[in-house]
Amino acid sequence: MRVSSAEFLKSYGAVSDKALSEPVTITRNGRDRLVLLSAEEFERIRRYAPRARGIEELTDEELAMIREARVAARHDHLNVLLDD
Repeated sequence: MRVSSAEFLKSYGAVSDKALSEPVTITRNGRDRLVLLSAEEFERIRRYAPRARGIEELTDEELAMIREARVAARHDHLNVLLDD
């Protein structure tokens, strides 16, 4: 479901109830701005989504593993994507 921010403010109760069963995209000036979803769905996503880390958070061992990592030869054709 998609609603404008004005519609969201005007119909908060109905829109927030809808978000309990499906994500609701809230737009502003016709562009996607926010997504409203149930707390249960948010927790499910947070629990299973990998957490991104900054390079400064990596251990020396993890950095060494990254430096030494090699992609399987069967994926060599994808190297052209790195040329950009």
